[in-house]
Amino acid sequence: MTPDRRLRVVEAFRSIFYASLPVAIHGGHFADEGLEIELATAELGAGTVDALQNGHADIALSGLMRSFELLDRGAARLVHFAGANDRNGFFLLSREARPGFGWSDLVGRTVISFGGAPTPWLCMQAVLRRHGVEPTRVTFLRDLSTPDAVAAFRARKADFIEHGPPVVDQLIADGTGHLVASMGEATGPVPFSSFMATPETLAGNRDVLVSFVRGLYRAQRWMASSGAAEIAAVIAPAFGDIDPRIRVAAVDRYLRQSTWARDPVLTRAGFDALQAILLAGGFIKRSHRFEELVDTDIARQAVGY
Repeated sequence: MTPDRRLRVVEAFRSIFYASLPVAIHGGHFADEGLEIELATAELGAGTVDALQNGHADIALSGLMRSFELLDRGAARLVHFAGANDRNGFFLLSREARPGFGWSDLVGRTVISFGGAPTPWLCMQAVLRRHGVEPTRVTFLRDLSTPDAVAAFRARKADFIEHGPPVVDQLIADGTGHLVASMGEATGPVPFSSFMATPETLAGNRDVLVSFVRGLYRAQRWMASSGAAEIAAVIAPAFGDIDPRIRVAAVDRYLRQSTWARDPVLTRAGFDALQAILLAGGFIKRSHRFEELVDTDIARQAVGY
């Protein structure tokens, strides 16, 4: 890390799902801590790991599953120290309105699954099994880019699509898709995304990281007491390509299901819930200790407990 108050942060994707980060930046919360944030977006979700390991970034906003995967195959650890999302941020749309939707409706159907990261797919499997549906009875189209996924859904090559805002809001707005399920509500509370760093960065730069998390925490508290229009206005500089009405709709959708963490302290219960999903889906082969992948001291110091 640089010796001053500048932090290089890389995000897995540019997404409204990560709104607490642009709120902290554009709402002035990091600046109030005397921090300068240099933000970059990884080309792929796994690019956050590469950025940290290659020394191109100090902090990454990504999924805890990335660190589970590294530890599972004996690679160098990346430790998560502040939570951003408490819910799965994806939604399931159908080509047709289904007011009486049940998970068994997916049997024998084709679902376009989000291709940018494995966690949505693993959560979908867990939800299906929880409702007595074996995932092998559903045809999934995976690994499509977002433009290709949307084009395939519009071309009626699938019955359902799982994606996040603003894609879902655009498809709903133009009548192409109909919302049938929130994967955040279906999955339940889970630490979907958080900030991670190398053990060396955590050990050597704790004071600066405490300032970072303190700024994040102020942004989280502000979001918890603000409306969708207010939040959408603050994050507008990061999402200038999204229609303002769609941006507000996406924020409102996330607010209503308590997507964003209200404080940055990661919990053992959330860790265990996510680990159970990763184990059941075969993404990892063995259990790992909370203390190996999570450092709560920085966030606790930042929030004052």
